[in-house]
Amino acid sequence: MTASPVLAERATASACPACIAAPSAERLAASGDLKDARLVLSLPTAHCAVCISDVERTLGGYPGVRSARVNLTMKRVSVEAEPDVTAEDLIAALDGIGYEAHELDPGMLSATETDRRGRDLLMRIGVAGFAMMNIMLLSIAVWSGAQDATRDLFHWISAAIALPTVIFAGQPFFASAWTSLKARRLGMDVPISLAIILASSISVYETMHSGHHAYFDAAVMLTFFLLVGRYLDYRTRAVARSAAEELAALEVARATVLRDGAEHVVPVGELMPGDLVRIRPGARVPADGEVVEGTSEMDRSVLTGESLPVWAGPGVTLSTGEVNLTGPLTLRVTAAGRDSSLHRMAELVSLAESAKNKYTSLAERAARAYSPLVHLLSFAAFAFWMWRTGGDMRYAVNISAAVLIITCPCALGLAVPAVVTAASGKLFRGGMLIKDGTALERLAEVDTVVFDKTGTLTQGTPEPVNLSDLSSKVLPVAAALAGASSHPLARALADGAAAMGVTLAGVTDLREVPGYGIEGQWQGCRVRLGRADWLGAEAGDVTATHLGIEGQPPVSIRFADRLRPGAEDAVRAFQAQGKPVWLVSGDVEGAVARLAERLGITNWRAGVLPLEKAALVGDLTAGGHRVLMVGDGLNDTAALAAAHVSISPASALDAARTASDIVLLGQDLAPVAEAVRISTKARRRIKENFAISLMYNVVAVPIALVGLATPLAAALAMSLSSITVSLNSLRLK
Repeated sequence: MTASPVLAERATASACPACIAAPSAERLAASGDLKDARLVLSLPTAHCAVCISDVERTLGGYPGVRSARVNLTMKRVSVEAEPDVTAEDLIAALDGIGYEAHELDPGMLSATETDRRGRDLLMRIGVAGFAMMNIMLLSIAVWSGAQDATRDLFHWISAAIALPTVIFAGQPFFASAWTSLKARRLGMDVPISLAIILASSISVYETMHSGHHAYFDAAVMLTFFLLVGRYLDYRTRAVARSAAEELAALEVARATVLRDGAEHVVPVGELMPGDLVRIRPGARVPADGEVVEGTSEMDRSVLTGESLPVWAGPGVTLSTGEVNLTGPLTLRVTAAGRDSSLHRMAELVSLAESAKNKYTSLAERAARAYSPLVHLLSFAAFAFWMWRTGGDMRYAVNISAAVLIITCPCALGLAVPAVVTAASGKLFRGGMLIKDGTALERLAEVDTVVFDKTGTLTQGTPEPVNLSDLSSKVLPVAAALAGASSHPLARALADGAAAMGVTLAGVTDLREVPGYGIEGQWQGCRVRLGRADWLGAEAGDVTATHLGIEGQPPVSIRFADRLRPGAEDAVRAFQAQGKPVWLVSGDVEGAVARLAERLGITNWRAGVLPLEKAALVGDLTAGGHRVLMVGDGLNDTAALAAAHVSISPASALDAARTASDIVLLGQDLAPVAEAVRISTKARRRIKENFAISLMYNVVAVPIALVGLATPLAAALAMSLSSITVSLNSLRLK
């Protein structure tokens, strides 16, 4: 149960649930790249500029480190260092200044982490907006009565500004439209591109023939508003990264294999069933297998989500990614690489994410029918007026362009992202971060809620509950033994005793027994703190550690987890809405049953593994339910990705947060239920926006068809509909 001070420090650095990363300097050395060892560390607790300064200053001053750059948005630090600098060294350095850090394998992460597309859209919006304002100034002069040569001059200046702007700023639409046409389909960007090109072409034609009207302002205005809509839509989706990618970055890259009595470091991909692997204290399990030699305790939070270590010895099965805390182990491999449990979990998440990405928003579904209709109306208007005017192509093209512009799906494109942006802002102020553009729509459809236990409904920190029942003779001995250990239960016991002002007993000759606990001498008697079977105590179904004093019966010290603030309110709110609530956990049955009884949850399961969690969500979904999954651990990622919609606390692991659609920023769980209410209102606003777009087209399209709207008037009407949709969306605030 315990660890010596040296081993405790090493275990703390490497045994955290998220710290299941690939080797760095050793891996690069093996590949022959000895110039730089690029290390990437996750910084889950970094949140401000002071954090950036502290981390960069500490790592920059570490011997062998050449540079350290923190990306606060990604909560990561990239380090360039000498090959002999390891991630464990840097993690220990950061732990010394109070920052939690975990290594990630840079080779398994995205090739780039920069928001290039977002910056590109913003740049084009800026260019289009600046050009639009200048062209409008020139247009005002024409509207005010400029004639002949003066009018033509203003038109030519407008053309000099508008044409390069349209070519540059409209590239996202032109590229998408060209791709659609090559695939022989009509996407939403086809009518958009055609409208921009027609407005610009007519304007050039009118300017060349000294026409009274040119519509360069319409073309640029159209481009500007469409780019704004595109950026809003992009931002609602850009926050989320692939959880499968995060899981892959957590896989072990190399293992120590025992062959002919000697140790050999080999890539995990070369491991075969039957190989013997040596796992030292503080190291991660590189493959699934069975322990054949040694005893220790394992951090299994990667699979179960539970922070309390479990005993491991001969015959015990271990899974990839678990962390060995105290004693050396020899493992016989049963599955490695792509066959390992961690890799199967990553594949399951990837498949679930792919299925989720196929979810099509209301706007996209409407666009399938809308785009062909727009072209048909425009072509019909051109054909009719060519016949009606006896072949006046100039007049017919103007009306055709006006129809195409006035029916341009800008308001339709804004209908969803404008609402999502407004609702996201409201939820953000309430402590919820929306990551996916369709999450609000799906959240409004939820009829069943599944909660993880540890770290979600509870805070994941054990708390002793019966210290006051211990005698004044026993408690100082227990506190002294606990103070020499880094085990989570021991730390909680030591902190609880310190809070009570307990004076430590004079325990000497402290010695760790890997996988069992810690022992020492007190007043000539042997004293032990650790596992029940080590002390001859009854294990029971309650989280506990046990104190044994030679010649006396063992004493059990029980622990309970603290309930997360707002957990009771959230559960009651969902039950009041008529939504069944499930509690699913990898913890022992007794602990889960007591929490379920306390919260009034009748549907609960204990001792559940990750794939079983995902299977439960799948079964509920197959039964016609729309499931909201709330979880925080790496073991929850498959279930989070498979659910109809998912939420993770900000304290969750990176992989869990990226698999979820919504992140709970604070400790209070109550906003989870409030998010469902807001999502219902958001869905109503989306439907209202579609109704506004429909009514606008019902009124505006006939006006354009009969020739009462110029391309400029059409662009202004289109812009007015977009503004109306945006204002309706802002009502959510």
